[in-house]
Amino acid sequence: MKPDSPSGFWSARGKSFACAARGIVLLLRTQANARIHLVATVLVVAAGIAFHITRGEWALLSVAIGIVWITEAANTALELLADRVTREPDDLIRRAKDVAAGAVLLAAISAAVIGILILGPHAWALLRGA
Repeated sequence: MKPDSPSGFWSARGKSFACAARGIVLLLRTQANARIHLVATVLVVAAGIAFHITRGEWALLSVAIGIVWITEAANTALELLADRVTREPDDLIRRAKDVAAGAVLLAAISAAVIGILILGPHAWALLRGA
C-alpha cells in the first residue's frame, strides 16, 4: 500500500475536522441540553475572566467543562445509533440510553461542584464587598 502524500494527509485531516465541526453543530442544533451546557460554559468562562482565576483553576474548570461536553456528545451519538436500530420499545436500548443520560448528569453535577468550589469564594467575596 502506498503511503499518503503529505498533501493527502493534510487533506484527510481537514476532512476529519470538518466532520467533527458538523457533529458539534448537529449537537447544538438538535439537543436542548447542549444549548444549556453552552450557556453554562459561557457564564463560567465569563465569571473566570471577571474573577481573574488562576491557571490551575482554569485547568480544573476546563476539564470539568470538557467532560460535560464529551458525555453530552457521546450520549447523543448513542441515542442516534439506538434510534437507527429500532424505534420500537426495547428494554436494553432504553437502559443503555438511561445509563448514558446518567453519565451526562453525573458529569454536570461534578462540574457544578467544581465550579462552586472555584468560583464560589470569588462570588462570595464580591457580595461581601471585599
